[in-house]
Amino acid sequence: MNILKLAAVAAVALSAALAGCSQTPQQQRATTGAALGAAGGALVGQAVGRDTKSTLIGAGAGALLGAVVATSAGPQPSERQMCRYRAPDGRIYIAECDDRYYRGQY
Repeated sequence: MNILKLAAVAAVALSAALAGCSQTPQQQRATTGAALGAAGGALVGQAVGRDTKSTLIGAGAGALLGAVVATSAGPQPSERQMCRYRAPDGRIYIAECDDRYYRGQY
């Protein structure tokens, strides 16, 4: 196994490990976008260049683009909406909407 293939395997393993560290929904979107972008970029890089170098360049470019697009697509922390909730005791209060609101699961 040459050094470039070993680097590619290490990059995939590192991405998978970091994906488990995502805390906020925005970080999770960025991680998922980066993973999907890297996979798509690697496929395009391999199809265009037909060598390991092109595959790695495509994976890197795809990861960056995927993370940027996924992060910008979702609601930003400053754009979060306020929702009305009813507490178990019957009182109504207002707080930031949870992620089900943004996914349309209400």
